[in-house]
Amino acid sequence: MFTGIVECMGKVVEFASLDTSAAGGNGASLAIAGAKQILVDCHLGDSISINGTCLTVTEFTDDTFKVGVAPETLSRTNLGQLQKGDPVNLERALAAGHRFGGHFVQGHIDATAEITEITPDANSVWYKLRVTDPKLMPYIIPKGFIAMDGTSLTVCDVNDDEAWFTIMMIAYTQTHVIMPTKKVGDLVNIEVDMLGKYVEKVTTSILRGAEEGSSTTSYIEKIVQRVLEKGSNK
Repeated sequence: MFTGIVECMGKVVEFASLDTSAAGGNGASLAIAGAKQILVDCHLGDSISINGTCLTVTEFTDDTFKVGVAPETLSRTNLGQLQKGDPVNLERALAAGHRFGGHFVQGHIDATAEITEITPDANSVWYKLRVTDPKLMPYIIPKGFIAMDGTSLTVCDVNDDEAWFTIMMIAYTQTHVIMPTKKVGDLVNIEVDMLGKYVEKVTTSILRGAEEGSSTTSYIEKIVQRVLEKGSNK
């Protein structure tokens, strides 16, 4: 679990599509440098978010670390497009007892979004993005949360029909995340608010209702009856 509050920016040392080393495991791997700040308490097997993607540490030094990257991850994220020297957002998994500054971020990327417009506004910047998977639009709501390359941000405008949304980034955030290095046409990893997914799953199963011959109305009536019975027994 992460918060979407980026701790530092690292740089790509290497993206290997086939890493035959022990740490690479005969699959794709990603090596990151400039990560000393987040490696002070690192252990093999720890989770670190790279551009919002939860990945497992397979090797590390005091300043660098390596992670394995599965085919599923490469198909859903922008990680496969990274080149040597590219900056990346980094965040350690949330530790118990620490202040929670962003929102619940799993590090499980849903899809990418393409930057279509970048518009300065005073010392802030507007970003307009088109979602590559329109099925995610129900989970993107005005003033709701969204994680973009691992950065917790607030959604501003939403257009469900055209599958786009906007965010505004303040000056402080611009200096602490990789978003300002992006240009129109670039892809950003997005993770929508997982709470919306859970609410949809629960309500959909209730509204389907007709399983075992019961209607939605009768199902709701049973719930109300249970609540009333509990109240009367107090």
